Formats: sequence, structure tokens, C-alpha cells
Amino acid sequence: MKAQLEKVKAEALEAIAKAESAQDLENVRVSYLGKKSPLTAVLKNMGSLTPEERPVMGALGNSVREAITNALEEAKKEIGKKELAKKLEKETIDVTLPAKKCSCGKLHPLTSIQREMEEIFLGMGFSIAEGPEVETDYYNFTALNTPEFHPARDVQDTFYITDKVLLRSQTSTTQVHAMEENKPPIRVISPGRVYRSDAVDATHSPMFHQCEGLVIDKGITMSDLKGTLLLFAKQMFGEKTEIRFRPHHFPFTEPSCEVDVSCFVCGGSGCSVCKGEGWIEILGAGMVHPNVLRMSGIDPEVYSGFAFGMGIERIVMTKFGISDMRLLYENDVRFLSQF
Repeated sequence: MKAQLEKVKAEALEAIAKAESAQDLENVRVSYLGKKSPLTAVLKNMGSLTPEERPVMGALGNSVREAITNALEEAKKEIGKKELAKKLEKETIDVTLPAKKCSCGKLHPLTSIQREMEEIFLGMGFSIAEGPEVETDYYNFTALNTPEFHPARDVQDTFYITDKVLLRSQTSTTQVHAMEENKPPIRVISPGRVYRSDAVDATHSPMFHQCEGLVIDKGITMSDLKGTLLLFAKQMFGEKTEIRFRPHHFPFTEPSCEVDVSCFVCGGSGCSVCKGEGWIEILGAGMVHPNVLRMSGIDPEVYSGFAFGMGIERIVMTKFGISDMRLLYENDVRFLSQF
């Protein structure tokens, strides 16, 4: 039996020495240490030995198994080093080759313009107010001097969740919260998403973005509104920009006006951007209606204020000459990469 064990050891070590890959070593391990290996077969005959021979042969069998196992481990390390060296040689990187172009993202034009607008108004002393997009009809309509019989409350124009809860149709709701939660003076803007039941076309969407502003203090007049909007227009569209007010009606302001800016492309002479008029409508504004102040707990005999609101999509389309609003929502990288 001793001779058989020595023979198995010699054959196993020779097979290990000839192995050229990890798979070859695995085959040797199975052949010489597995359940059907010659080593296992020899050790199964231990029962035929005398009591004095069994411990000697057992120790010899264990030493043979240990020698084969150690030889396999050492060979595995060496073959691993050789295979790694071959792989590194095969996959050598030429560091002199030009690097692959890195495609970096950028802000969406809506986000970019909103942040620019926020910076302009922050520079004028405004703060940014945020409010819920799901509102009650009180904050969306009643508190803004829009009674129950007003056509703006029609279910065809507004997304109602229940009879009293809806998706806000304007960020003016945030201004009401600001008046209820703060004492004058108040100077805030409220940018965010709003929702209206409009059919999708080149100039309408059921979801769009607004930025509204509110100033409440003693002695606020229409001239303060004009000065604020003129400064905004000059910083947003260029120093040569002028504005004009046109009479209009909003239930939450009195008097109310539509505000136009002189065309920043043609300077007012008329072009395709301003449709030959020389002016571009960008927002609505006016002095806060006394009823709105009163319902928010502010005495209109002591305080006055102005409010304005503009669609961010309209500003983006005007500034970049975009003719179809849907392009802003389609996420086409070919379009967005231009900005």
C-alpha cells in the first residue's frame, strides 16, 4: 500500500507540473482527490491492514493528500499570474490615443430660464415662496375674488379631484398663503407648475409653468409695479428693452393690465418674432384687489400692493424663438442640445 500511495503522489505531482491552465488543475484535482480517485481507492483498503499498520498508512495517506493539495494551490497561483500577464499584454491600452468624447448634460431651457428669473427677482429683494400643487377651491378661486359663478371654475377648464379639491390653475394660490402667514411688508415670487384643461397644441398644454410676484406694503402704487417690471424686462431681454401697459381685467387685481415688451430682435421696428407689431405680450399684472387683501386678513385702507404673473414657457419661447411649446416637453436631445 505504501508503494501505491507513493505512486499516486508521483503521478499527481507530475500531472500538476504539466498543467497549463486553471481548468487543467481542476481536472487533476478531481482525478487524484475526488471520490473515484486512486488515492480514495487505496485508502478504502485500510480495513485489510493490521492494527499496527493502519495508523502508519493513515498518516502516509494524509501526507500524500496534503502534498497534492499544496502543489495544486501553488500551481494555481503561478498559472493565475501567467494568465493575468497574458491578459494585460493582450489588453494593453495605448495612452496616446485621443480620449472618448464625454457627453455632458445641461439644464433644460425651462429650468434655466426659471432660475434666471429667480435670480433677477432675488436681486430686487424678493423671496421665493412655494405652495402645494393640489389646492382647495378656496385658495384657487374664492380667496382671489373669483366667486362660485365665475366661468373660470367650469369643470371643462379646471382639473377637479373632488368638488372642493383641484390641481391649481395658477401659482397665485401661493400668494394667498403668503399673505395669510406673513404680515406686510411682503415681497415674494412663486414659480411652479400649474394645470388647466387645455387641448395640446403649439401654444397650449394641460401642464405648464408660471412665475407670479406679489408686493404688499404701505403706499405701493402702479408706478412701483411698472418700475419693477421694467427692471425685470431689461435684465431678461436686454438693456434697450421697453415695456407698455394695456388695460385688461383680472378678478384679483384692480386696475389690471397686460404687459408687453419691445421686441428684442427688431427693437420695435417689426419682424417675424413680434409678428410685425414691434411688441411682445409676456405677462399680466395689476394692483391687488381690496377684496383679496381683505380675505387674507390685510386692511386695504392701510396697505396696497401689486401682483404679476407670467408663463415661463412663453418667456422661453420668446427668448429663443421657439414656435411650438410641445418641443419643450418631448425630451428630444437634438432639440434640447441647442440651449
